[in-house]
Amino acid sequence: MGYRDLREYLDALKRIGKLKVIDREVDKDWEISAVGRVAFQSIPEVERPALMFTNVKGHDVPVVFGILGGSRSIYAKALDTEFENVQQKWSHAQNNPIPPRVVATGPCKENILVGDDIDIFKFPVPTWTVGEDPAPYLTSPFVFTRDPDTGVQNVGTYRVMLKEKNKLGVWVNFVQHARKHVEKYNERNERTPVAIVLGTDPSIGLCSVSRMIYGLDELSVAGGLRGEAVDVVKCETHDLLVPATAEIVIEGFFRPNFLEEEGPFGEYPGYMGPKAMSYVMDITCITHRNKPIYQAFLSQMPPSESSMIRSIGREAGIYKHLVSDLRLPVKDVHLLEAGGAAAYLAISMKKEYEGQVRQVMLAAWSVDPTLGKFCVVVDDDIDIRDQFMLNWAMSWRVQPHKDVFIIEDLPAVRLDPSQAADDVPQLDPSRRVSSKMGIDATRKHKFPPIALPPKDHLEHVRAHWDEYWS
Repeated sequence: MGYRDLREYLDALKRIGKLKVIDREVDKDWEISAVGRVAFQSIPEVERPALMFTNVKGHDVPVVFGILGGSRSIYAKALDTEFENVQQKWSHAQNNPIPPRVVATGPCKENILVGDDIDIFKFPVPTWTVGEDPAPYLTSPFVFTRDPDTGVQNVGTYRVMLKEKNKLGVWVNFVQHARKHVEKYNERNERTPVAIVLGTDPSIGLCSVSRMIYGLDELSVAGGLRGEAVDVVKCETHDLLVPATAEIVIEGFFRPNFLEEEGPFGEYPGYMGPKAMSYVMDITCITHRNKPIYQAFLSQMPPSESSMIRSIGREAGIYKHLVSDLRLPVKDVHLLEAGGAAAYLAISMKKEYEGQVRQVMLAAWSVDPTLGKFCVVVDDDIDIRDQFMLNWAMSWRVQPHKDVFIIEDLPAVRLDPSQAADDVPQLDPSRRVSSKMGIDATRKHKFPPIALPPKDHLEHVRAHWDEYWS
């Protein structure tokens, strides 16, 4: 079974040495972001821990981040498995979802704030890109909405700007499922019920940032991941259902047919995302646990937590489609973190016939056509998670005039700064459509032998390395 809540999961990270607790006083307005950035840049990914700040200046609420995507081993721990089993666990959960279970109440109701007691600034929300972000932002909000026609809920992660103590600006990209919900309410000139959840059992956060088919309740997939239904409770001021063990729940409504300027914000490509005309959420209630824990994601320039999380979840979705659904001979799928887990897609395969490489590319793009501005396919002898090997294959197995092709008029990678100038609005049509480049970096004929010592010689030396290097 999965973790009951965020707290049980944090204890599990502590036990394996993957949670660094920082008790020194830190300033949320600059210091938390800087400490996180130095940690992600200087600590090798395999050794990188999640971070917990217990002494935030002016607040009695701790801040944690890196707990889902600090590293691949942390991501695997969030799923209570080993990393080599992550893709299989995702496939099983999507094929065997477990619907949430409604309960009467839960720890998220221990404190209920309404009216003048509502104040989003009581929580230690960091400023992430100091001097550029116009306000503090929620970076790990799990935003719940519902299709008013089918009643099926959706949860996704979007950027959320703190505007006033009871008012938020929420940017939902034009391809996101929540936007479909809001547009349906807008057609009726009705407010859209919204709940923003902060701090949950890790399976919920992983589903929130992963791309799933429209109409599939992410909480059901979370139940599949954890092997047990997620307990949910009804909100206080509308009927959305939220995780009963959440740390913080922000309830409210999007104003109908109303947009207001929000942004810019430091985004996953490593650049400031432009301003947007975004939804306005009026907060109607905040509930939280006693002594809540505030969860965030470290986003901005890769390497980042948000890119790590997205890469693994998205890789699993593409891998499932290629291997389980289409039975294609694909060995591995990787969205490179340098590309924000969006722009650069690499696939390794054991090619069976001519034309199959392009078939794999087109099938991968069909899963989420915004991903993979560059898609490189290599033979199965290349480790696509080793960027040196990937670039080696690109260098010596490609003839550009024959092995590179471009498809125009496909959905653009979201927030791609090369798409349009910084002053072009988020919803401008020029930001919506772009092109894709496919690169066939497989061998097309007999190659000469690889110039390396025999494999058994290398393995022997590696096994006795200390004898050579002592």
